[in-house]
Amino acid sequence: MEKQGNIRIASENMMPIIKKWLYSEKDIFLREIVANASDAIIKLKKLVDLGETRSDGHYKIIVTTDEKARTLTVEDNGIGMTEEEVERYITQVAFSGAADFVEKYEKTNGDGIIGHFGLGFYSAYMVSENIEIFTKSYREGSAGVHWSSDGNSTYTIGDCDKETRGTKIVMHLASEEKEFARDGEIRKLLDKYCSFMPCEIYLNPKGGEEDKPVNTTAPLYLKQPNDCTEEEYKSFYRETFRDFNEPLFWIHLNMDYPFRLKGILFFPKVKKQVDLERGQVKLYCNQVYIADNIKEAIPEFLMLLNGIIDCPDIPLNVSRSFLQNDTQVQKISRHITKKVADKLAELFRKDRAKYEACWADLSTFVKYGCLKDDDFYDKVKDIIIFKNIAGEYKELPTYFGEPVGEEEAKKGAQPKAVYYASDEKKQAQYIAMFRQAGLDAIICDEFIDPHFVSYVEYRNPTRVRFLRIDADVDAALKVKGVDGEDKFIETIFSERLEGKKIRVKTERFINPSVPAIINVSEFMRRMQEMNEFYSMGDSGSDVTLVVNTANPAVIALKEASEDQRKVVVQQIYFTAFMSYKPLAPEEFEEFTANTSVLLEKYLQK
Repeated sequence: MEKQGNIRIASENMMPIIKKWLYSEKDIFLREIVANASDAIIKLKKLVDLGETRSDGHYKIIVTTDEKARTLTVEDNGIGMTEEEVERYITQVAFSGAADFVEKYEKTNGDGIIGHFGLGFYSAYMVSENIEIFTKSYREGSAGVHWSSDGNSTYTIGDCDKETRGTKIVMHLASEEKEFARDGEIRKLLDKYCSFMPCEIYLNPKGGEEDKPVNTTAPLYLKQPNDCTEEEYKSFYRETFRDFNEPLFWIHLNMDYPFRLKGILFFPKVKKQVDLERGQVKLYCNQVYIADNIKEAIPEFLMLLNGIIDCPDIPLNVSRSFLQNDTQVQKISRHITKKVADKLAELFRKDRAKYEACWADLSTFVKYGCLKDDDFYDKVKDIIIFKNIAGEYKELPTYFGEPVGEEEAKKGAQPKAVYYASDEKKQAQYIAMFRQAGLDAIICDEFIDPHFVSYVEYRNPTRVRFLRIDADVDAALKVKGVDGEDKFIETIFSERLEGKKIRVKTERFINPSVPAIINVSEFMRRMQEMNEFYSMGDSGSDVTLVVNTANPAVIALKEASEDQRKVVVQQIYFTAFMSYKPLAPEEFEEFTANTSVLLEKYLQK
C-alpha cells in the first residue's frame, strides 16, 4: 500500500542551496550516488563476514543510461533498506542535514568543498526532476519498497515487487540535463570520480563475459611497496595520468600509524616551463575521489607532481576551513613533505649520477618547495646542487663562506660573493672571461632562480650573496693590486657616449682581449625586475661601461683622430652592450653603419 508524507523542512530552503552550491560541479552527484551504493555493499560484506547473512559473493554496481527515457539508473546488490530505514535515512536524516546546512551556511558564508555537506543522495536533484528508489533489505521476509519524490514538499512511499536484495535509484533527468543519459558522459564521470572505488562498477552491461568493470577495485597504491614492480608503477602512471612519458621516479606512501595514509607521488619529466603548471595530485578517502590539488591537505609545492593520496582520516564531507585548521591534516601534510625530502636525499646518496641527470627536471620543484616551505628547505638544503661554468655539479653549502660577524660587517666586510649566469648564450663573453681568469660561476637559468637566490640570501644573510655575472664583475676580473684607472680614456668614452644614459669607468683586466664590459648593479637590477614583474614600470638600472685599459684598441685611442675615436668608442660600447641585452633599433642601425666604416678602413689598409 502506498502512502504520502510531508517533508519536515521547507524544501524551498534546501533546493536552492543544492542548486547554487553544487552548480559549478553538478556532475559530482554521480560520485555521491555511486559512493552510497558502494557503502551498501561494504556493509553487507561485513555482515556476511560476521555470519549474520549469506551472499553469493559477486558484488557489483550497475549504472544504466537511457537516452530515450532520459533516465540514469544506479543499482547495487548491497544491504538494501526496509521501509522504516528509507523513512529514516532518506527522508528524515537527509532533510534534517539540509536544515543543518542552511544554519551553518549563514555562519560560514558558504565555505565548503563543493558537494561536501552530507546531502549525498539529494545532490542528484541538481540534474533530476524526479527520483525513484526501489530497494529491498537483506533481512529475511523484507518486502520491496518504492519511494518517489520530485524534491518538493511531498514524497510517496509504498511496497513494490523488487525480488532481489539491494537498492536501485532511478533519476528522471531534467530536460536541460539530458547529457547525463549518455553513455559517453557517464563513462567520463565514472573514470573521474569512481575509478578506484572498492566495488566493481559496470556501465550498461550486455550480460556475459564481455562485460568489464569500468574501475579498478585494488589500485596499485594499496599494495605494499615491496610487492610492486617497476613496470607496474609505470603502467599505473600511464593509465592514471594519461602521460606516456615515463616518470623520473616515484615515492610510495604507506603507513597506518599515527594516521592512515597510502598513495604514490610521481616525479614527471618536465619538457617545457608550461608543464610545471600541469601537476595533478588526486585526493581520495577510502578509494572515493574527493578533489584534485587540495592545498589545505597537500603541500602546495607537491602539486607540481602527479600523484594519488588516499587518506581515510580526511572525511569525505568536509569544508576547506576544517582542512586548514585540523591538526591531523597538518600532520599528514608535514609527513608527506618529510617523505619527499627523504626520497630525494636517498637518491642523492645512493645514485648521485642519476640525481644529477634528473636535476634539470627536479630543480624547479625543489626550489619552489623551499620558497613555499621553510621546513622543506631545511631538509633538502644540503642536496640542492648547481652546475658551474665548468659543467660540474656542486652542492649549495660549498658556495657558502664563513659567517661575517657584526664587527667585521661594520668595517665593510661582506658575505662571500657567488657569481651566476642567467643565460649562457647571452652572457657567453662574461663566462669566457671568467674561465680565462680561472674564476667560477654557477648557472641559474630557470625562471624561479632569481627568487630562489634571494631566498637563500635571506636564510644565510652573513654567509653568501649572489651576483649575476654582469654585476660588479670588474671586481672579479681586474688585475689584483693594480690601479687600472685612466682618466684620459674615461673622458674619451664619456664625451662620445653622452646621451647614452650610461656611466663610464676604467679598470685593468686580467684578459686584455676584451675592450669593455657592461657592469650592472645587482641591487638595482633586482629592483627593476621586481618592478617589471609587478607591472610597476621601469625604475631604470644602474649600468656602467667598464673599459679595459689593458686592451690594445683602447690604448690606441689615445693617439687616434677625432673621427676614429667616435667610431671606435661607439663600436666598443655597442659590442659590450649586446652581451648585456639587445640594442634598440636605432642603435643597431648605428652599429651596422659603424661596422661598414671599420671594414672599409681595414680593407683600404
